[in-house]
Amino acid sequence: MIKSMTGFGRCEVQEGQRKITVEMKSVNHRYLDVAMKMPKKLNFFEAAIRSELKNFIQRGKVDLFINYEDYTQTNVCVKYNRELAEEYLKYLNQMAEEFSLDNDVRVSALSRYPEVLTMEEQTVDEEKLWKLLEQAIKGAAQGFVETRIKEGENLKNDLLEKLNEMLGHVDFITERSPQIIAEYRQKLRDKVKDLLEDSKVDENRLLTEVTIFADRVCVDEELVRLRSHIEATKEALIQGGSIGRKLDFIAQEMNREANTILSKSSDLEISNRGIELKTEIEKVREQIQNIE
Repeated sequence: MIKSMTGFGRCEVQEGQRKITVEMKSVNHRYLDVAMKMPKKLNFFEAAIRSELKNFIQRGKVDLFINYEDYTQTNVCVKYNRELAEEYLKYLNQMAEEFSLDNDVRVSALSRYPEVLTMEEQTVDEEKLWKLLEQAIKGAAQGFVETRIKEGENLKNDLLEKLNEMLGHVDFITERSPQIIAEYRQKLRDKVKDLLEDSKVDENRLLTEVTIFADRVCVDEELVRLRSHIEATKEALIQGGSIGRKLDFIAQEMNREANTILSKSSDLEISNRGIELKTEIEKVREQIQNIE
């Protein structure tokens, strides 16, 4: 099977008062490029997340979104900074004495001074949190891969159809090429007869001219290589795997052979087929860009 580089996956995992939601989507890219958006408290797991994703994805630009919700009552606690409160009180008493003011400091007022009372999150059990996060990531990744496989199958079928059309063009050019030589020979013979009227045509000279023409327009090697590239692409698609880069290289070679065939062509029908070939090859190359 082959995989498209376009995919989407989502998974939500809840355990007690904690819930993690993971969403991921991707587009085509030459390499694996993962961009993450998640709460700061999960940044510690970034390396582990990237390592886990490599088990599911080889290529593509992936956007990963992680949302973490924690509604446990013990999630936060109040911390009292006695030393700081004592420092505040010391200076307040000193100010009252120096400026002959009434010291009206109450506990409620002192508690509102900066950093006297602070809210702190409780230490999270990283192992438990990672198990929850890992479960969500695997769930999203599995759904993500399923969408890639489904689209990859559609890509494969469409590409196989286009490759068969290309083989049809190659077959036509293969059959048409010898006819061009025969037609050129007859045209040359008729032209020479018209010029020499009743004089005898020099067959040796005629053969030499036809041979030179045949050598100039011969595309046998290009057709053999092009057919081989098309068959190799079909075989790779059927075998499956991470074949995107390989197929992109083969498509470049196919385009090179089609260009050579066009440059050598002196026949309108072959030129038209050559243009059709290049058009199909370009379509194939565009779709190959989406294969992992």
